[in-house]
Amino acid sequence: MDTNSEQANNPEQHDAISQKIINLAQGKPKGISDKDISTEMPDLTPIQKAQSLNKLLTQGYFDLFKQGETLLYKLKDPTKARTAKGADNEERIVYTIIEEAGNKGIWTRDIRFKSNLMPTQLNKILKSLETKKIIKAVKSVAASKKKVFMLYNLEPDRSVTGGAWYQDQDFEAEFVDVLNQQCYRFLEQKRESTKNYINGPIAEKNATFASSKEVWKFISDLGISKVKLSVEDLEMILNTLIYDGKVERTVSSDGSSLYRAINPLLNSPGLVQSSCGVCPVRKNCCDFGDTTPLKCQYITEWLDM
Repeated sequence: MDTNSEQANNPEQHDAISQKIINLAQGKPKGISDKDISTEMPDLTPIQKAQSLNKLLTQGYFDLFKQGETLLYKLKDPTKARTAKGADNEERIVYTIIEEAGNKGIWTRDIRFKSNLMPTQLNKILKSLETKKIIKAVKSVAASKKKVFMLYNLEPDRSVTGGAWYQDQDFEAEFVDVLNQQCYRFLEQKRESTKNYINGPIAEKNATFASSKEVWKFISDLGISKVKLSVEDLEMILNTLIYDGKVERTVSSDGSSLYRAINPLLNSPGLVQSSCGVCPVRKNCCDFGDTTPLKCQYITEWLDM
């Protein structure tokens, strides 16, 4: 056996060559050519280079494409490369199906339908991909006893997690109720502050409208939410007030929505209009400690109105 054959069949040397080629490709994300490899690794024989590149292509580390008359080897995404390395065809098929589902995920039943795999075999593959932290299982608010699978590095879509209104799949009814009351309180205060407007009734009515961004800023400044709320989140709350007949909406000249409080069919009790009626920690309020009327800035502001 000649020297070139011995070098080509040496597994340790082959792995070292492959790693050098990967390192070279990481520095050139647009792709590397045979010339780049030969320049960087002048002692590499044609046999060694061909065997290393063929094995890397088979393992899924590279995409091969042509640029003009030159063949280029482009390094794939590290997650995809890790998935392909040592994976059989069934595992690659399952990975591709989950990848196509994006951040909304896919049910096990749908993966089984698309892959035509037996349940036992599919469960084994899913467990293997989870162990490698290539995919993850996420509980969906749409079905509490079911999970959807998606790629490990993806942030689940709001339709899966429920967004700000859900915590561990439980609907935060009290949190939503507090936001509902505070949004209405803000609009109601804006309406009350414009009474006896000197520029006429039309100008007075227009001054009672507030944009969703104004409501969002008010809620953010209150600091009553543990999660970061978006303007769209507050618009959902404002929509519930519209359905309750407490708020009306109009569209401004720039196309954005404006909201104003209106008189409901039934007046709210006096307690609800006070800061105590909408306080999220009112159950903890007492004569001593940190949560007490003597230290409450909200009741102080309300009494000064």
